[in-house]
Amino acid sequence: MNSISFSRDRLFIPVLAALLVIGFFTPNWIRFLIQISMAGGLVSLGVMLQMRAGLVSFGQGFYFCLGGYAAGMSSTFLGVTDVIAMLVAGVVLSFGIALILGVLLARYREIFFAMLTLALSMILFGVLAKSESLGSTDGFNLNNISLLGWTLEGEAKRITTYLLSAIVTLVCCFWALKYLQSSAGTIGDAIRENELRLEYLGASANRAVYMTYVFAAVLSALGGVLAAISIGHVDPEMSYWTTSGQFVFVTLLSGTGSVVAPIVGSFLLELLRLYAVEWSPNTWQIIMGAAMLLTIIFLPKGLWSLLLRGLDRKASS
Repeated sequence: MNSISFSRDRLFIPVLAALLVIGFFTPNWIRFLIQISMAGGLVSLGVMLQMRAGLVSFGQGFYFCLGGYAAGMSSTFLGVTDVIAMLVAGVVLSFGIALILGVLLARYREIFFAMLTLALSMILFGVLAKSESLGSTDGFNLNNISLLGWTLEGEAKRITTYLLSAIVTLVCCFWALKYLQSSAGTIGDAIRENELRLEYLGASANRAVYMTYVFAAVLSALGGVLAAISIGHVDPEMSYWTTSGQFVFVTLLSGTGSVVAPIVGSFLLELLRLYAVEWSPNTWQIIMGAAMLLTIIFLPKGLWSLLLRGLDRKASS
């Protein structure tokens, strides 16, 4: 790997460090926005990893919701309040289900993969919406949370959950980077370019897709747990198709050039939606749609490509 690629891959460290520092010098609502963006960004990171393998998941909200409900149910029904235990519960549940569903989904590509993931997400939405014990369409709130026996309340809760989100996000970005640099991640790029030729070379495309699917599921579950802890509430909308569509939107907006791109893209989307609702409460969706249209037309590789162009100019000068 040359020095240019190395510097690009390591961009997530200063970017996330900047987000972490900025969070302590901004109003609470900005800090909360960054925190939610990190949770959603992890799900979009999972979408991005699959997109690099030529797959588009329109049902990533399935694992986002599983992670959130794992945290909520462990808190409500089992009395678990420790945030670390909630993260473990979300990962274990999603990992186990992804191992099973991945056997089926790894055989499909293109629109078939997209529709199957969407179908699974909507099935989960239907089950949760009809389940009265889980609050039906209203969902339910999380009980008090703690960290290693320390009950979190007020400002201590806000600071601790923000730090937890930042640490988990940083670890996941580093983990995703190592995955992309591994043979499995490299095979994912080859699947997108020419799967048939890859099979001729003796590599298993289905196995690589399976690994990518499971990895993306774990990232999405972690995002779901962080979102549930941050908001203090879970509901079936986490699995609805519009939620999954938002994660795809973020990935298209940010691009696939870096593991940190979905995190930044998630923050920009939340910021855009916030001001779009304020400027045009009744037609804010038009602003969002226009932003997506302009990005696709003028920046088909996403906003992150602007930064990469700057690095290329700097390297060539």
